[in-house]
Amino acid sequence: MATLRFHAVKKSLSYKTVNYQEKDRRSEIFGKHVFNENTMRQYLTKDAFLSVMNAIQLGKKMDRTMADQVASSMKDWALSKGVTHYTHWFQPLTGATAEKHDAFFETIGNGMAIEKFGGTQLVQQEPDASSFPNGGIRNTFEARGYTAWDPTSPAFIYGTTLCIPTIFVAYTGEALDYKTPLLRALNAIDDAATDVCKYFDKNVKKVTASLGWEQEYFLIDKLLVASRPDITLTGRTLLGHTSAKGQQLDDHYFGSIPTRALNFMKDLEIECMLLGIPVKTRHNEVAPNQFELAPIFEEANLAVDHNSLLMDIMGRVASRHNFKVLLHEKPFAGINGSGKHNNWSLSTDTGVNLLAPGKTPMSNLQFLTFFVNTIKAVYKHEALLRAAIASASNDHRLGANEAPPAIISVFIGEQLTKVLEELEGVTKGKLSPEEKTELKLNVVGKIPDVLLDNTDRNRTSPFAFTGNKFEFRAVGSTANCGNPMTVLNTIVAKQLKDFKAEVDNLIDKKDLKKDEAIFNVLREYIKSCRNILFEGNGYGKEWEEEAKKRGLSNHKTTPEALKARISKETIALFEEMQVMSKVETQARFEIEVEAYIMHIQIESRVLGDIARNHIVPTAVKYQNILIENVKGLKEIFEKKFSTVSKEQINLIEDISRHIEAINAKVTSMIDQRKKANAITDIQKKADAYCNKVKPFFNEIRYHCDKLELLVDDELWPLTKYRELLFTR
Repeated sequence: MATLRFHAVKKSLSYKTVNYQEKDRRSEIFGKHVFNENTMRQYLTKDAFLSVMNAIQLGKKMDRTMADQVASSMKDWALSKGVTHYTHWFQPLTGATAEKHDAFFETIGNGMAIEKFGGTQLVQQEPDASSFPNGGIRNTFEARGYTAWDPTSPAFIYGTTLCIPTIFVAYTGEALDYKTPLLRALNAIDDAATDVCKYFDKNVKKVTASLGWEQEYFLIDKLLVASRPDITLTGRTLLGHTSAKGQQLDDHYFGSIPTRALNFMKDLEIECMLLGIPVKTRHNEVAPNQFELAPIFEEANLAVDHNSLLMDIMGRVASRHNFKVLLHEKPFAGINGSGKHNNWSLSTDTGVNLLAPGKTPMSNLQFLTFFVNTIKAVYKHEALLRAAIASASNDHRLGANEAPPAIISVFIGEQLTKVLEELEGVTKGKLSPEEKTELKLNVVGKIPDVLLDNTDRNRTSPFAFTGNKFEFRAVGSTANCGNPMTVLNTIVAKQLKDFKAEVDNLIDKKDLKKDEAIFNVLREYIKSCRNILFEGNGYGKEWEEEAKKRGLSNHKTTPEALKARISKETIALFEEMQVMSKVETQARFEIEVEAYIMHIQIESRVLGDIARNHIVPTAVKYQNILIENVKGLKEIFEKKFSTVSKEQINLIEDISRHIEAINAKVTSMIDQRKKANAITDIQKKADAYCNKVKPFFNEIRYHCDKLELLVDDELWPLTKYRELLFTR
């Protein structure tokens, strides 16, 4: 291993970086490999084009004849670009994407063949679903599952394959993917938000949720990663002493992008342009060899698809540049981890961002309505929102010094807090003419001016308002955005539905005018959800104590957080909003708990293997060298032996203590793992892995990392942090 380590470092340093040249303007190649509206206009008949657009915009079902026309045109377009296969591209509950390639090629007898692709192949496929997570929805021997075309997300070409975005459902109709519940949630928010918008503009017919994700990641040399079995198998370093130099000088953040990394970024961005992924921003992040890219905002369903596709493309492009992309939330101890901030907003088909102040008091009242209702939704469902971003890997990041804490709170800034306080003082019931004028002109009317210089962000806030959107900062870098977006859109849809019912009730039964009714309801909402608002330092112990007094949850581990997934309130919420049935909700809970167990189990096995089969033998080998050295010293300095050999003997004793501790703790960890494996209740099993097995990780790591500082560098088997983080 030591030889492999030094060979890997030497080889990586010998890579030659070449200047990556772009041939075309990005605007000219954007979407070239996408069967988008522009391409459809060229390839589809007028009737087929209108049929697809009605399916996209109005959700109308496409008849078989039109599906055949679309499929034929899609095939012709794909063949013109050298495509040979097609696949239904979907997002099962594994966290990765899935695809099964079929050739267009078909035999027709007499030794003849044609390229064939019809409406049936486009609209629906039947992949073997037996090995995908299902949470008890179906038995393993019941392999049938269906993928169905999602026309709202355009087909695209990757390599020589036509990829058709689809949903994935069981034979009995339950969702087995992230996309299906997301589409239902987006439909729910559309209906609820459109109904509320009609208070302000009768012309609004549709409201669309938008998403702008920010993807953070590490770029590590591929050969160096190959010399680290922990990174290879778990995505993170299970041990390794921190480098003397890390991020403490802040010299990497927003610094000049290293040439090799920049060439990777350029190559990646060209791939994204061709696939219609509108990436725009790139920069160095805080930690060494950590970077970020972000796109222009898109409709949420398409944005989720694009992020899932991006994570796959990143790995392939990185390999061409002899890099390995690490998306794990905390691949290295002692430095910043990676997140995926989800910037969320709502927009109408009339072109209005509902979370951006307007130019009139009426438009600002509309802004306040959606602003306050979002805060109220987060307050009512903060535990569910925490569960939506829970994972074994994100547990390492939440609460660290670069990520929000596990306590969900909302940051809105000092000035908007004052606006809400003024609204809280609104007279209950009917308003006098003077009060109406005061509210509309001096409170609501001045919101744009208030926000003009008030778009700062609180890095410790998991859910922050940033001027014209909310930023859900707690989402992990490996996450499928569909999970948190499904929850967020569902809870806001439910809240808007309740809001409209309350306003209508005041108008009908209390004889209040529309504006008065809205102000009255918002006033009560502000009073009831002030506990979720927090402007201070989310890392402080004081906030933990204060949050507890406010009744906010603080679920620091995934097993604890996921319980909110199957509460009576959650099940009722998803059923009422027609986003997920009780069976689907319970299945996702089981899948996520089981995934947590398996991740901790794998890490435990890998750590035990490295500690006993790599670290301990290396330490023993070096200890033997020291022992031989001591024997030599005794022969030479017989009379002064105790003085001369004191340091060497102390070193031998230190190494012995660490070896003994490692062996003892690995044995204890294995014993606890065996006990956990014998538990049949999945929740109790997860708790056992979390509270009985996982605590040994840091204890074993401590002694291994101490040995790294004691053992001869030339003998150490694992590539060190300084090499992983500063080889570029």
